Amino acid sequence: MSETILIRGGRVIDPGTGRDGVYNLLIRDGKIAGCSRSIPYTADRVIDAAGCYVMPGLIDMHVHLRDPGQTEKEDISSGTRAAARGGITTVVAMPNTKPVIDRPDRVDYVVNKAAHEALVHVLQTGAVTMDQKGLELSDIEGMVKRGIPAISEDGKSVMNSYLCREALRICARLNIPFLDHCEDRNLVHGGCVNEDEYSRAEGLPGIGNDTEDAIIARDIMLAHETGAHLHLCHCSTAGSYHMLRAAKRKGYDVSGEVCPHHFTLCSKDRVPGDTSYKMNPPLRTRLDRDALLEGLATGVFEVISTDHAPHTAEDKNKPMREAAFGITGLETSVPLVISELVRPGIITPSQMAEKMSLNPAKILHLHDRGSFAEGKIADVTIIDPDIRYRIDVRTFHSKGKNTPFNGREVYGKVLYTICRGSVVYQEKK
Repeated sequence: MSETILIRGGRVIDPGTGRDGVYNLLIRDGKIAGCSRSIPYTADRVIDAAGCYVMPGLIDMHVHLRDPGQTEKEDISSGTRAAARGGITTVVAMPNTKPVIDRPDRVDYVVNKAAHEALVHVLQTGAVTMDQKGLELSDIEGMVKRGIPAISEDGKSVMNSYLCREALRICARLNIPFLDHCEDRNLVHGGCVNEDEYSRAEGLPGIGNDTEDAIIARDIMLAHETGAHLHLCHCSTAGSYHMLRAAKRKGYDVSGEVCPHHFTLCSKDRVPGDTSYKMNPPLRTRLDRDALLEGLATGVFEVISTDHAPHTAEDKNKPMREAAFGITGLETSVPLVISELVRPGIITPSQMAEKMSLNPAKILHLHDRGSFAEGKIADVTIIDPDIRYRIDVRTFHSKGKNTPFNGREVYGKVLYTICRGSVVYQEKK
């Protein structure tokens, strides 16, 4: 039996129950057992959360754990340690591993390994097509029976529109979302950074906004026709904002996410030759970033996810054209959200909890988490929003150190992460 924990005197921010104020939260037997302004509780352990945000455990809908097949970059153990340090209690793992997660027994591998090694919940998605080759659909229904909460072809798009539509029909029938990486590979044409004056000045092939926008437009139409829920991953363009907003106004069943690097940085921020700024989709223009910020503020984008994509130093220490795409994010998302969105007043702390916990839980049908309603799983993130420090990759629990944010001054530090009623991370004093 797990210990009883009382989290005392923190600012409980729980959009699911409408609470936003100083409360005391009781955890018993791995579940939320009570929430009160007074302290009528006794507990084995008391955590003083005065001055801190106390939020339902954060859910990251977009994580690359690299397991199986690329465990030199990350594995379930290191990835979930990084998640715990970042305040994230549920990670949704993308299927573009080696081999690809495209059949039930490969789902079983991750589920079984996570049961023994993971500090936090690991939900494995399934690939849309076999080996992500875009030629035939994977065993989606078989993988759903093994526990996948969604399908995704992340790392590429399903270019065959017929196959994409058929997969969406299966999603509608099985009531799971389609997590959509929107990239027309025919338009990429060797691009490695955003197509703009900066790429032209460096003589680098660019990736235009049309690469992302063309697939978004197609897939919104296909999803509406089939009745599936479409979730747009790592949106980076102004077009993604405008199309998602228009689809929502028409009542379409769509949602979208933005990553911290896309709402924090622009293409002009890139340091020439520094491949830590190379990610896919690339950093876009200031106009694109402003549209993403507006979408986050107005609720057009309901989710903040990281697209955590760890790589080895060898993968990144190459010329820009050859280096791997990707940025780590599990251990920097909270401070970037607080520094770039909450402190400037673009979103409120309550909206932060919505976008990083409640809304992901709703989209993924995770009815046992996302709020502090009594009886829910006791997943809790405790954050001091006022601690000021510099990001230091040497402290990362992730194997991946590939981030342009090393040395950046930020606010907001995770002090405790509680998963299933157990403290899985505590910041050292």
